[in-house]
Amino acid sequence: MRYNLDMSFKIKIFGKNKAKKQFEQVLESPNRKIMCLVKLKNGRIYYAVKKEGMELIKESKLGFLLRGESELGAKLVLVRMQKKNVDEVWETLVGEQQEIRNNYNEIVFYLTEETDRQRMFSVRFRVFNEGVAFRYEIPPQPSFQRIIVEDELTEFNIDLNGQAWRIPAYQATKYELNYEKWPVYELRDAVHTPLTIETDSNKFLAIHEAALYNYGSMTLKLSSEKILKADITPLSDGMKAYLDLPFESPWRVIEIADAAIELTVNRMILNLNEKPKEDFSWVKPLKFLGIWWAMFVGEWTWAEGKKHGATTEHAKKYLDWCVALGVSGLLIEGWNNGWSGEWSLGGKCTDFLHPVADFKMEEVAEKACRLGVELIAQHETVGQVDNYERQLESAFAYLVSNGVHYVKTGYTGAKMMINNKMEYHHSQVGVLHYQKTVEMAARYQIMLNIHEPIKGTGIERTYPNILTREGAKGQEYEGGKLNLNHATILPFTRMLTGAFDFTPGIFDLKNPAKRVYTTLARQLSYYVIFYSGMQMLADRPEVYYSVPKVFEFLQKVPVNWRITVPLLGKIGEYYVVARQDRVTEDWYIGGVTNENARRVNLNLEFLEEDIKYTAHIYRDGGATDYRENPLEIEIEKRIIDKNEILDLWLAAGGGFAIRLAKGY
Repeated sequence: MRYNLDMSFKIKIFGKNKAKKQFEQVLESPNRKIMCLVKLKNGRIYYAVKKEGMELIKESKLGFLLRGESELGAKLVLVRMQKKNVDEVWETLVGEQQEIRNNYNEIVFYLTEETDRQRMFSVRFRVFNEGVAFRYEIPPQPSFQRIIVEDELTEFNIDLNGQAWRIPAYQATKYELNYEKWPVYELRDAVHTPLTIETDSNKFLAIHEAALYNYGSMTLKLSSEKILKADITPLSDGMKAYLDLPFESPWRVIEIADAAIELTVNRMILNLNEKPKEDFSWVKPLKFLGIWWAMFVGEWTWAEGKKHGATTEHAKKYLDWCVALGVSGLLIEGWNNGWSGEWSLGGKCTDFLHPVADFKMEEVAEKACRLGVELIAQHETVGQVDNYERQLESAFAYLVSNGVHYVKTGYTGAKMMINNKMEYHHSQVGVLHYQKTVEMAARYQIMLNIHEPIKGTGIERTYPNILTREGAKGQEYEGGKLNLNHATILPFTRMLTGAFDFTPGIFDLKNPAKRVYTTLARQLSYYVIFYSGMQMLADRPEVYYSVPKVFEFLQKVPVNWRITVPLLGKIGEYYVVARQDRVTEDWYIGGVTNENARRVNLNLEFLEEDIKYTAHIYRDGGATDYRENPLEIEIEKRIIDKNEILDLWLAAGGGFAIRLAKGY
């Protein structure tokens, strides 16, 4: 189905003597269920949000505090309004959904001050069937060319009795923490977005931002007035942003749902970003092996030495494994100069242009090309951005000259060294650096997997070469630092921001060097639960080779989806989702539970009518236990159709994975 783009709009202009000091304007969603009320009173602009008459966001203030300037957001009058309606469908190159509908109603409110300076700005509101978004737009003016933001005054005045799933902001571990469920009234310290909230009226909200570019990342905390407000990640001098006008802020986004599972298919974040301005047809998703987990279990090391992992010999063996296992990519970490000393100090002297003595890039690249395997190079900066940026373009050019078009970047460390100052990863200068790498990578047709990243805000619509990013606790925290409910919370929180490199696929679950507390079937489920355009098969290849019937699922499961259909879910307890492959049109279903075993009954009405499917089912056995017996798995093959109800058992800490292939 296609939709027409309605570019009609209305502009209402008030004359000099008719500028409005007081007004109220209602903007409804296309289905008329969500209402955003924007009002000007006492010289200030406010907004409020309702769904089907139920108040979700009470009257909330907008504006900025600027250094050396009076507040921008007071003594205002409305001089113009502009309306627009959009209904279109666009296609992703890579993603959870091939076709995405972008349908909203919009009003832009043009405001000026009743002061001698008459500074102007506008606020653009869009109301979707799935929520509300708005952003600030400040044009250059004769006496107003540059601003320094001390604080953003944006409020989200929600009921404090709601429950929020939060991770704290400004931590050394960045986003890599376990989510906890807190009452909203206890969010006194800053928390990251997206912040997912169950209201006292049983609605679900997710507050986030879209199209984050030249600005600090938004966190949220309660103000002294007990109102949830924006708290922008500061620079080292305490300011939030230095901006040359014109300026468009990131979109402030409020996703709204009647049930938590509806949030998992909300596409507002992508829709609020621009389409690509250049050709990205070269972007290709990828599954890959790597030496990563072998370092975690102590077989090899990152740094040079007797157990160095990134050697020519190891790389060549892994390339042969890629061919034997049918995997199209290989990640090499620790290949470049600068890692011979203490790992965490290496970023200051890391050389991204020359390999270590025992790694011959040209030799490895030649074999990879001959075998048809893509190489992925690691660029670990340890947060030393100044050092990395000095080499960035030359480093990308060097890789491309060797046929390498995939890079995994890393920024470990509590802060970044940028312009000889220690800055938060998520500050304005951090955001600018991440964007610089994305644009430079696009210039060299390089695809990125970003670790210790800035959070996803949908810019992969504009730059599809961002195939995935980290930005949450992943599998590396196994061994006792991952809660069993983590995988049942992520789809409703972190996964709302886009692709996630969880690094799944550990089959050696009882290795004492790195004990993994899941079942084997759960490891398979992660490839459906956690979308990623670059999906790692994280364990060692010989482990996969020893269990070919189980590994077959990893060989078949795609990394690019045509349709996503959430089936069941309750935050922190369980989640089940179905996805359809873009190429074969086979369906895949993944499900996980928390520390509690449970049964689920799956309705398959999303399947095609009058079509039989061969179901390959991988599930926990009756005696499976994530602590004592994690490797027991039942593999079943049967014929089903859309009228079937699948009854499945999930062990505590367990899960299941299903491939549904047309025909039998």
